[in-house]
Amino acid sequence: MTDPFGFLRIPREPVPARPVEERLGDWHEVYAGQALLPLVSRQADRCMDCGIPFCHTGCPLGNLIPEWNAYAAHGDWRAAYERLHATNNFPEATGRLCPAPCEDACVLTINAEPVTIKNVEQAIVDEGLRRGYMAASPPERRSGKAVAVIGSGPAGLAAAQQLTRAGHAVTVHERADRIGGLLRYGIPEFKMEKAHLDRRIEQMRAEGTVFVTGHDVGGADGTATAGDADADADAAALRGRCDAVVVAVGAGERRELPVPGRELHGIHQAMDYLTCANRVREGDLPAPPITAEGRHVVIVGGGDTGSDCMGTALRQGAISVVQLDINPEPGPGRTDDEPWPVYPRTYRISHAHDEARGREGRDPRLFACATLRFDGDASGRVRALHLTAVEPVGRSPLAGTERVLPAGLVLLALGFSGPERAGGLREQLGLEYDERGNYARDAGFAASGGRAPGVFVAGDAGRGQSLVVWAIAEGRAAAAAVDRYLTGSTCLPAPVAAHDRPMTALGRMRYGDH
Repeated sequence: MTDPFGFLRIPREPVPARPVEERLGDWHEVYAGQALLPLVSRQADRCMDCGIPFCHTGCPLGNLIPEWNAYAAHGDWRAAYERLHATNNFPEATGRLCPAPCEDACVLTINAEPVTIKNVEQAIVDEGLRRGYMAASPPERRSGKAVAVIGSGPAGLAAAQQLTRAGHAVTVHERADRIGGLLRYGIPEFKMEKAHLDRRIEQMRAEGTVFVTGHDVGGADGTATAGDADADADAAALRGRCDAVVVAVGAGERRELPVPGRELHGIHQAMDYLTCANRVREGDLPAPPITAEGRHVVIVGGGDTGSDCMGTALRQGAISVVQLDINPEPGPGRTDDEPWPVYPRTYRISHAHDEARGREGRDPRLFACATLRFDGDASGRVRALHLTAVEPVGRSPLAGTERVLPAGLVLLALGFSGPERAGGLREQLGLEYDERGNYARDAGFAASGGRAPGVFVAGDAGRGQSLVVWAIAEGRAAAAAVDRYLTGSTCLPAPVAAHDRPMTALGRMRYGDH
């Protein structure tokens, strides 16, 4: 166990990021080259080894946090690595990308600073990699069943790895030219270098998972027929060739901003911008076709995607970067309706915000404001954005608060509203939409409608846009459901049900609960 008095005598000390001026000069991770040990072992010793560890509940994966904290505190990296992977297929991703709701659920948070769980997690997986612990785990026997996974984001990859290890023949179909989904093209290099993703994909290949890229299952318009060259992309035909199908295509239907001037050049969806930047890093492009270099950049949307755009724009050489958030500025502490151990809406600074603040000397965000219209120059390119303050509840404009921001590049980071509507995937598999615009499924991840039995929906395609830990948890749980469908029983873990929601003051919510 950890030091029973460690939380009393050891203060919280997160791993420091590299200096702002250093990391703005490259695309390496913000912690690249930082010494994680022995700082992390000392921080792991702050874990109280609670009788009821609420960090388990804060994390949908049910990570065994006190256990790997104890191993890390004592330097038993092999045991820590194994316990970490007992519940999480890709801790190198969650340790870098997850906002760590487990830390807000840490019992220490009641009246002190939580354990640096996220830092410990990343240190364990990185140290295990350095020591050569990552190895393929191919199945001892084959089931003779074939499973197709559509989509190679974290949900699809987690489902694929679990099902492969259970003995099924799994093929992952990805419409892009590389495997990884948003982990590949939506997450900037400075948050997670793609070498981590590549190593995990090679592990999965060694275990027997087959990957097919450039394969748009459902087709761009859903018109493929048996005589077409693209007939192999027909989802119904794919279902006919396989014993089960997992739909893990994500929530890619982007929200728009229908205001005057939206048609001007220089206004782009955030994901298009991030994909271009990532393709430059992959070596596909010599320079990004959408760049912030030498421009005033305005990011519309206050979430993580907007923050990723900000870090990217700063590294590309933007003159200035402003991020607009329609929500009021959060306070520093929990509100009465967000008690411990729920994940609260508090004032937080991302690495990109810290970089902008380090360069400009101020928080780059403007809260409680909305876009009214765009102005353009004679060539039809955006040059200014008009905004207004909004009242906090109804978000209606407040008279007399209009102002103008210079804007040579505007990035729309307004989130997503379910899986993409284009293409024929929904029709070919007989999928239905739920009341939120996601693919409907029952509590066991089986697609609703009954027109195509053996079809399951995992990740953001059924949940809506969410965190990487929820995607992995859903992939693992959907794999258990598929294994049970194919064999009649399963030993695979199912950490969540399809309708589970993050913990609130009322507990973990399900559809229909209020």
